[in-house]
Amino acid sequence: MFEIRVICTKPEAPDISRALSETFVTGPVRQHPTRDGDRVRLYVTAEQAVNRWPAPETAYAKAPSIISEIGWTARGVRECLHAVHVREFWLRKAALLDRIALTDDDPVHGDAATLATEAARRLIDLDGARALDHPDSTRQPRGYVRQEYATWIGKQ
Repeated sequence: MFEIRVICTKPEAPDISRALSETFVTGPVRQHPTRDGDRVRLYVTAEQAVNRWPAPETAYAKAPSIISEIGWTARGVRECLHAVHVREFWLRKAALLDRIALTDDDPVHGDAATLATEAARRLIDLDGARALDHPDSTRQPRGYVRQEYATWIGKQ
């Protein structure tokens, strides 16, 4: 555990706080004005985030081909609308989009990554309390999908 101090302008503080919480496991950010009153000092207790999620290669080692999963997902939309296998649909869709995003030129900020993250958040919402058992699930939703997919496919 370590303490981080940042001196910045007041308008920059929310973005800096958000970036710190995305990079580290952080406690609450304490904010105090600098002596001159023109800027603010941010103090935050942090620790290095431990990657609890499986690597994509591990999570998707037993996965069917992407083409096969596209077909399954397209067929599954109808069943999902009728509440049949809703969780399996969102899990497989989120995993499919995650796999596609990993092959994108920008696997973190590209369009495919945005879609993968949105689908992952949908799965987290669906899982509710189970997802909350993993505090990093909201910060790294695609990691949560990888973990859940690896567990699911291992039971198949």
